[in-house]
Amino acid sequence: MNIKCAIFDLDGVIVDTAKYHYLAWKKLAEELNIPFTEKENELFKGVSRMRCMEILMELGNIQLSQEEQVKLATKKNEWYVDYISVMTDDELLPGAKEFLIACKDVGIKTALGSASKNAPRILKALAIEDLFDAVIDGNKVSKAKPDPEVFIKGAEECGIPAENCVVFEDAYAGIEAAHAGNMLGIGVGTKENLPIADVIIAGLHELTVEGMKEILNDK
Repeated sequence: MNIKCAIFDLDGVIVDTAKYHYLAWKKLAEELNIPFTEKENELFKGVSRMRCMEILMELGNIQLSQEEQVKLATKKNEWYVDYISVMTDDELLPGAKEFLIACKDVGIKTALGSASKNAPRILKALAIEDLFDAVIDGNKVSKAKPDPEVFIKGAEECGIPAENCVVFEDAYAGIEAAHAGNMLGIGVGTKENLPIADVIIAGLHELTVEGMKEILNDK
């Protein structure tokens, strides 16, 4: 497989902002008297804010008007922004920056494909915005993963055919989206949580660009 573009999810792949999403959703769930643990939080990974709001209502078996949903989701986002406002590049996950640089050094395009509307803010806080050729976030797409729109747009902005792209994801829905977009999906996590991933790694620190090419050539 001739890899010409690597597309990365943000949360759980480049940086661990997932913990801040969890804290903000848990705070909202407590306000609504809905039990919410890290187990329920797995359902929220890789999907849009409003879809997360729908899932929360399903978990609590409650009905809210569209206006109430938007209001509560906005409140959650304000809490989340407060959490990430004090982030620094110390919170980059091990090996993430090094792998991005290594891709650039060998001419592989890099794109971000994230549901987060706060992605540009986070990249700036981490001082890595210049390491991406394209940034596709929740402000640029209308369909949530597992729809492949976010990854397809990333490939298009980089000018690379989908079949020459590989996606790095920590969410099941994200791997589904990669496959739906005719791309291979490298799962960052465990085989238990990401059984459909083409390759599983614990983190980008485990991988070199040459190593990535070797394992994908077998797929």
